[in-house]
Amino acid sequence: MIPLHTLSIFFAASIALALAPGPDNIFVLTQSARYGYKAGVLIMLGLCSGLIVHTTAVSLGVAAVFQTSPLAFHVLKITGAVYLLYLAWQAFQARASALDDDDTCMNGHQLYVQGVIMNITNPKVAIFFLAFLPQFTDPSYGSIRLQMLMLGGVFMIAGMWVFSLIVWGAGFIREWFKASPRAPLLMNRIAGVVFIGLALRLLISE
Repeated sequence: MIPLHTLSIFFAASIALALAPGPDNIFVLTQSARYGYKAGVLIMLGLCSGLIVHTTAVSLGVAAVFQTSPLAFHVLKITGAVYLLYLAWQAFQARASALDDDDTCMNGHQLYVQGVIMNITNPKVAIFFLAFLPQFTDPSYGSIRLQMLMLGGVFMIAGMWVFSLIVWGAGFIREWFKASPRAPLLMNRIAGVVFIGLALRLLISE
């Protein structure tokens, strides 16, 4: 069992890392501002489900493939970039409908799946977990695999806390955009540009 003080240090480090600006944070912010609070929560749950996949992959040693195989790394990052470009295309094609609190323009399943795909198609997350989690494990604490899973769960809780703050903050942006009749179209255009930027960022990652 990992000692409480080690978990506390890990949790604090996870919060700091989750607060750092990154693709997941930007994704939650833009989608929450476009579709509302409920949509932001669903996307947040999808992203955190992706963290479960990465944690499991690290504990089983699968993530090491992306560190040792350039081909696997590039295939996954290209897949993620293509998906982001698809989301950008959807954003540019979206009609300029009113920003309604009860209308997410997408069903809950779609929003959740968006979050999952966004997270698991980023090979940098898998490699980050592969480098980060083992630093807080120790054979004297018991099964390394169980320790990895426990640390992944703690990181997921930290991530959910940070994402919740972002979803809450996006509500203010949404209210501001509601004041303008051109706001929905502008929000969709901004989201499209953000998705293209994230796709390019992923493509040039090493």
